[in-house]
Amino acid sequence: MSRPPAHPAPGSDAFAYPVGLRLAGRRVVVLGGGQVAQRRLPALLAAGARVTLVSPSATPSVEAMADAGELTWERRPYEDGDLEGAWYAVVATRDPAANAAASAEAERRRVWCVRSDDASAATAWTPATGRSEGVTVAVLTGSDPRRSAAVRDAVVEGLRDGTLSAPHHRTRAPGVALVGGGPGDPDLITVRGRRLLAEADVVIADRLGPRDLLDELPPHVQVIDAAKIPYGRAMAQQAINDALIRHAKAGRAVVRLKGGDPFVFGRGMEEAEALARAGVACTVVPGVTSAISVPAAAGIPVTHRGVAHEFTVVSGHVAPDDERSLVDWPALARLRGTLVLLMAVERIGAIAETLVREGREPATPVAIVQEGTTAAQRRVDATLATAAAAVEREGVRPPAVIVVGEVAARSAG
Repeated sequence: MSRPPAHPAPGSDAFAYPVGLRLAGRRVVVLGGGQVAQRRLPALLAAGARVTLVSPSATPSVEAMADAGELTWERRPYEDGDLEGAWYAVVATRDPAANAAASAEAERRRVWCVRSDDASAATAWTPATGRSEGVTVAVLTGSDPRRSAAVRDAVVEGLRDGTLSAPHHRTRAPGVALVGGGPGDPDLITVRGRRLLAEADVVIADRLGPRDLLDELPPHVQVIDAAKIPYGRAMAQQAINDALIRHAKAGRAVVRLKGGDPFVFGRGMEEAEALARAGVACTVVPGVTSAISVPAAAGIPVTHRGVAHEFTVVSGHVAPDDERSLVDWPALARLRGTLVLLMAVERIGAIAETLVREGREPATPVAIVQEGTTAAQRRVDATLATAAAAVEREGVRPPAVIVVGEVAARSAG
C-alpha cells in the first residue's frame, strides 16, 4: 500500500512552487506606501496590473506614480474587504495588526498574498528578479533574500556579459552588430557588446579593439583581422564591407568589433551605409570612447568647474596645413576649453605650432596618454612649446590620446 506524500507545514521554507503570474488587466492591491511598495510597484505596473494602493501616506516616488495616473491611491488605512476581487496582494504596512488582518482576508478570499513583515505567514514570496534580453530570472531561497539577490545577480550578469552561455536556438535573422569595444581594457566594453560578442559566429576585429576578449571566444567562432595599422598592412574598407555583407547573408551572427565608439573616428557610418545598401540589418552598440575615458584613466578631467566648460575632440591624422583637413584650427586656438586630439602623435609638432601661431599660449599644459586603460598605460606631461620634443624624447607611439588645456595640469592620481 502506497503512502501519501508528506506535505510541508504551512509557512515552511520547503517546496515553494515557482510560477509566473500574468497580471495584465487584473486587480492587484498594495497595502502600505513605503519603501517596500516603492520597490515592488514598478514591476507590477510593467506587468500591466490594475494597482490599487491603500495607505494614508506614501514616499515621494510612489506619490508621483499616483499623480501620473499609473495607479489608484486610496489615502486611508487598510479595511476589511479591500482585497475583494484582487488576484494578488502585497501587504507592507507598518501596522502588524493590519498586516495580520489583511493576510487573513487574503486566505479567506484565496488571494495570493506577500507579507513584507512575516514571510512565514504569507501564501506567496516575491523572488529576486532580473531580466536580460527577454529572459526573466527569478530566484527563491526561502528566508534568505540576500542570497536570492546574489544568485540572481550572478545569473543575470552572466547572461548579459556572455560568461553564462545561453545561445538562442531559434532561427536568427542575418545581421551585423557594430560594437564599440571601448578604449582597450576588456572590462570597459558595454554589457550588450560583450553579450553580442559571446553569441557571434564571425568577429571582424580592429587592432584597437579589446583583443583579450577574442581569447574567450569558442573555437568555432571565425575571427577576421581587419587591423588598420598606420602606414602598414591594412584590410581595405571595401573588403571589410564585403566580408560583413557576405557573412551576414550566409545567416551568421556577425560582430564588427571596433576600438572606442564605432561612430567616433571609427568609420562606423560607412559600414552601416554599406550594410543598408545591401539590405543587411545593422545594430549599433555604442562604446566608451577613448577621447574621454583615456584622460579619465590618467586622472585628467576633460571638463572641470572653474577651469574648462567645454571640450572638443579633434582628429589629428592629417596635419593642419594638409588640404584634406576639415578642422578650423584658428577657431580651435581661440577656444578656452579642452582640446582632445586623437591619432595625433605623429602630427603633434605641426598641431602645436599652429595652435600657438593662432593664439594659444606656448605654456598651455599638454598631457599625452599612451595605451590608455591598459597595463602598458603611461603619461607624458609637457606644454604646447615642448610637446613635440617630449614625444620624441619619450618614444611615444600610437595609440595615444593628447589633452591640451589647463585640465592637463591636474591629476586625480
